[in-house]
Formats: sequence, structure tokens, C-alpha cells
Amino acid sequence: MIKKLILFLALFPFVLTAQDATTATDTIVKNDFSASKYHFKLKQVIIPSTLIAYGVIGLNNDDIKRLNADVRDEVLRNEHKERTIDDVTRFVPMLSVYALNLVGVEGEHNFKDRTIILTTSLLITFTTVRSLKAMTDVQRPDITAYNSFPSGHTATAFAGAEFLLQEYKDKSIWYGISGYVVATGTGLMRIYNNRHWLTDVAAGAGIGILSTKIAYWVYPFLKNRIFKDKKGEKQITAMVMPFYNGEQFGGGMVVRF
Repeated sequence: MIKKLILFLALFPFVLTAQDATTATDTIVKNDFSASKYHFKLKQVIIPSTLIAYGVIGLNNDDIKRLNADVRDEVLRNEHKERTIDDVTRFVPMLSVYALNLVGVEGEHNFKDRTIILTTSLLITFTTVRSLKAMTDVQRPDITAYNSFPSGHTATAFAGAEFLLQEYKDKSIWYGISGYVVATGTGLMRIYNNRHWLTDVAAGAGIGILSTKIAYWVYPFLKNRIFKDKKGEKQITAMVMPFYNGEQFGGGMVVRF
């Protein structure tokens, strides 16, 4: 059972990115909000909703709790050192969007617009994760705290992975797949480090993906009503990007003149 689960997790990025493969050839015209990514479609929420539902059901389901324990026991069966790479990898997918633009590989949106989308996604992710941690009060597998559900690291990583996918899937679907590989690895490392249960990671992944999808859905409203450019005026872009790692929260500011 555990080996099958590990195999599924290894293929997880390909399953997730496949849902957007059919629209990979769509082209986006600047300020044209007719593309599918800006409109709610039921099929877009099936996978993230399923992941969130699995995590929530697992809070009170004995069978899923036993699976959580089995996965934890399998991981801890052999001695291993805790790795902190997941503290870094959770940010890799989202930062890759900016890095690719810096080296000349342009995504779907300019600096200002993609930062609006990312900030919206992170705000939704942070608020959701923070609220659920306070409401559920689940003890971590390493018994250090009662804020295990859901995984903040995983939510941040998958929010970034979906962001990378949406910005670059028209260039190549492999950008999105690579982001999801990193995000999946981040979730697995949270389990490996005995910081989260499987259900925490599953719910975190769903929250991150759904948060970014919501950010794209509300982007046309934000663009037209709140961040609308005024012709003839020089624009100064300043965006605050919050983060939450499951224990601390903070933020960073980017200013572009």
C-alpha cells in the first residue's frame, strides 16, 4: 500500500498538469480576459477540491488516520537526518516566474500584473491556512505543536507551481510540470521531516492550487477596478508578497519604477 502511494505521489505532477494540457495552445492578448484561465470552470476545481476534501475527511476518519500513521512509521523506520531544503523549495516555483522573465523568457503577464495575481494567491493561501490551523488544532507527528493541518509549506509551493503553470504553459507544459515536481517534493519533505501528516500535505496542495486559480478568476476585476493604469502617467509598481511557513508569517516588498 505504501509503495503504491509513493508511486502515485511520484506521478502526481503529471496528473495535475494534464488538466491544463488541452488549453496549452491558447494565446492571451494583453487585457483580453476571454481566456479560460480567467473564468470559473468546474473541471478546474475537481483535483484541488478532492485533495482538500481528503484532508478534511481525514481529520475524523479512522482509516485515513491509520494510513497517516503507516506512512509516518514507514518514513521513520530507517534513521535519517532532518533536511531543511523544503524551507527553500516552497518558494522556488513562484520565484521561477520572475527569474525566467529576467532572462528573457516572457510569461503571460508583465511584472505588475503577475505580481497582482501572485499577491492575491498568497493572501488567499495565507488566510485559509492560518484559519484552518486555528480551527482544527491538529498535533504534528513530531508532537511539537498543535498546528499541523494543513501544511503551509506545501500550500505555498503548490500556489507557486500553479502560478508557474498558468504563466508559462503556452510556452511549454514542462515549465508547469517542473514547478509541480518541486512542489510535490516539498510536500514529501514535510512528511520525511516528520512535520506533517499525509492529510496535511494533501490539503495544503489543494489549497495552494485553488488559491492561485481564484487569483486568476478575480484578476480581471482587480485589473479594471483597482489597479487600472492611467494613460500618460508614469507607473510605480509596489507589491507586498506575504508568506507563511506553518510557524511564522512575514512578507517582502518589491518596487519597480
